[in-house]
Amino acid sequence: MTIVTSVRKMQAYSERVRGRGKTISFVPTMGYLHDGHFRLLKEGRKRGDVLIMSIFVNPTQFGPKEDYAQYPRDMRRDLGYARRAGVDVVFAPTVDGMYPDGFQTSITVAEVTKTLCGPFRPGHFQGVATVVAKLFNIVKPHVALFGEKDFQQLVVIRRMVRDLDMGIEIIGVPTVREKDGLAMSSRNKYLNGEERRAALCLYRSLMKAKKLVRSGERDSKRILREVHSIIKAEPLAKIEYVSLVDKETMKEVKKIDKKTLLAMAVWIGSTRLIDNFCLP
Repeated sequence: MTIVTSVRKMQAYSERVRGRGKTISFVPTMGYLHDGHFRLLKEGRKRGDVLIMSIFVNPTQFGPKEDYAQYPRDMRRDLGYARRAGVDVVFAPTVDGMYPDGFQTSITVAEVTKTLCGPFRPGHFQGVATVVAKLFNIVKPHVALFGEKDFQQLVVIRRMVRDLDMGIEIIGVPTVREKDGLAMSSRNKYLNGEERRAALCLYRSLMKAKKLVRSGERDSKRILREVHSIIKAEPLAKIEYVSLVDKETMKEVKKIDKKTLLAMAVWIGSTRLIDNFCLP
């Protein structure tokens, strides 16, 4: 496994691979890997001749009061995950390498960022779109894989790739959960024992909505009322948003007449968790 920190060297490597007619699959990460990332990497291994993973905690997608400085980092641990998953190259650039002096360009994906996390994290998706576009230009992948836990991010990237004719296949990989249902996330590290138990209210509420839809309920208000009641019953939980949206447009729906995304952001103590489920 090769570790590359230079933008120019990464570009040169990818150009050589493409010149030999090989396909590149790419998994962008912010590090502190868990089994959800491992699943992305294993899927990426199947989809390309060369598997590249990036590790970069991107400062431009964090707000001024968010956890950029505290975001968990453990490069040695991450490299162990990468080796076990069969990664060929880890691209680990510096902040200065990605955003040199005078950097002033950004990408805005307008409509699909107006709901869910968008209003609560101004500038977040602009930072995501910009760094992913840069990573695509550096790594030059044929296929890129993203987790469906960050479903709105996945939609934003698909829209950007389509709109800008990037010619990259974007693959969404289903959320990986702990045995008790909690969605795997690097931020789960922040939770103490009591908060970790409290966080299960997200999964319970998603499963309640699934049960309601399968029993014939189609009214969004009734489903959301049940979801809210389960989360609000947990004293450590504070709802930021819970919403039912169209899977492609991210616009809220009043009635479930096709596959619909139930998405939520909930604070458990001082930790913000997101989760979602596609209602059948």
